[in-house]
Amino acid sequence: MNGADLICKTLIASGIEVCFANPGTSELHLVAGMERRADLRCVLGLFEGVVTGAADGYGRMTDKPAATLLHLGPGLGNGLANLHNARRAATPIVNIVGDHASHHLPFDAPLTSDIESLARPMSNWYGRVDSVHHIVPTVADACRAATSLPGIATLVVPAEVTWSDADPVQPPSIADIRPVSPSAPDADKERRAAALLRRGRSTALFLGGRALRQEALAHAAEIAGKTGASLLSPFANARMARGAGRPVVPRVAYATDRAVAQLQQFDAIVMIDARPPVAFFAHPGMPSQLLRGDCEVLELCEPGGDAAAALASLAEHFASTPFLLDPPPPPLVRTGQQDLSQGALTNEVLAELITRMLPDGAIVCDEALSSVPQLFAASHDAAPHDWLQITGGSIGIGIPLATGAAIACPDRKVITLQADGSGMYTLQGLWTQAHERLDAITIVLANRKYALLIDEMRRMGVKPPEHQVRSSFDLTDPVLDWVYLANGMGVEAVRVSSAKEFTNAFTVALMRRGPFLIEAVLA
Repeated sequence: MNGADLICKTLIASGIEVCFANPGTSELHLVAGMERRADLRCVLGLFEGVVTGAADGYGRMTDKPAATLLHLGPGLGNGLANLHNARRAATPIVNIVGDHASHHLPFDAPLTSDIESLARPMSNWYGRVDSVHHIVPTVADACRAATSLPGIATLVVPAEVTWSDADPVQPPSIADIRPVSPSAPDADKERRAAALLRRGRSTALFLGGRALRQEALAHAAEIAGKTGASLLSPFANARMARGAGRPVVPRVAYATDRAVAQLQQFDAIVMIDARPPVAFFAHPGMPSQLLRGDCEVLELCEPGGDAAAALASLAEHFASTPFLLDPPPPPLVRTGQQDLSQGALTNEVLAELITRMLPDGAIVCDEALSSVPQLFAASHDAAPHDWLQITGGSIGIGIPLATGAAIACPDRKVITLQADGSGMYTLQGLWTQAHERLDAITIVLANRKYALLIDEMRRMGVKPPEHQVRSSFDLTDPVLDWVYLANGMGVEAVRVSSAKEFTNAFTVALMRRGPFLIEAVLA
């Protein structure tokens, strides 16, 4: 047994079942160790951003970490953008980065870099296996940290640790490295929140993180129905339970001016697994903090806490309180809708068609960017589904996120709403979907421009030059051909430009298994 075998053995004993990898020379012993194990699935990504984004999608859907395997500092650098999104989503990931053999580092070979400085900003925990004799405790610590914090635990493994002989020690079992449980609900915070909700002021329950899961949402809806409080969530969320039979939770608007107007009504906010809302960017003349200056903010459950338990305990304070009105029934899937088959394919029509056709239990991975408002608003009464978002604003996550979600949940249909420009960042993820034969549908919203940046220019007060020859945000010269791009990655694809064509293509995609891409050219 060498060090690589012992690392794999410890990962498996710690509950790791999948490793998303883009390895190089320094990691080859680890790859060989994984390939010798039937109980550790190694998934190849052709770019590190695919690897880290897929680990994010997997972790969001399983609530347990996958491992990543990256090649030295430059490989880590290529994966940092989606590690940033994963950190913002509080996704557990054991992020393994290979390094040169320790005796080789002083010679400053071309790929030598300061891995720790690259990793620290995106890591909740950082460690290095400094000896083959320290493999088991260090790897176990990384797995425990990823799950407990939760977040990204970066583990650097020098090459000589993987090829050296190792003692066949028994790694700790999953029970031995069980993560620290979230603290119990705070009784004092509960009493203060209950008193605040009884004052009759305009109050919102601001739900983030795991407060947006089905059990927690049911408690939040009960509290809101008995107190008159509103339900609200941040604009960007890791995972939200939505659709028929589930409470409707509006999001804070992306645009600062709209968000300020939306939040102006609230005298108090109760925070559950969320932070106070702030503007996505600074804009001239606009505030960074979105709440009114005199808005009372009370944190019931800190980010990463046990949101479901906190909401359940708060709901007990209102157990004997009648509903202010008969509680509104959860939304039902719509029937008897208007015929849209002959219409043009606009954002609004596409959103309505997806809502009508979305299968029960689907996982929606949203990187639609400028098309988000229509798609999100329309789908609140679609069939029950989970909605995954870009959480850190670092674009290029849609296709990788869906790849990881599809591996986590092979029995559920995964549907990516992918803006065309940001999709180019990590389209290599389509190859992994084909290679792994994943049941994933990618809908590319082809408006053939960076529409979001055009909107941001207006918000920033930037005026384009009077005699502008060509736009910096135009994607038509040449046009991105997503059908050819997908085919080159081994994924069947079709282009549609009308509501009827989209309906036919989406129907076919839903009936079959395996990856499929629809390029929806928007009017």
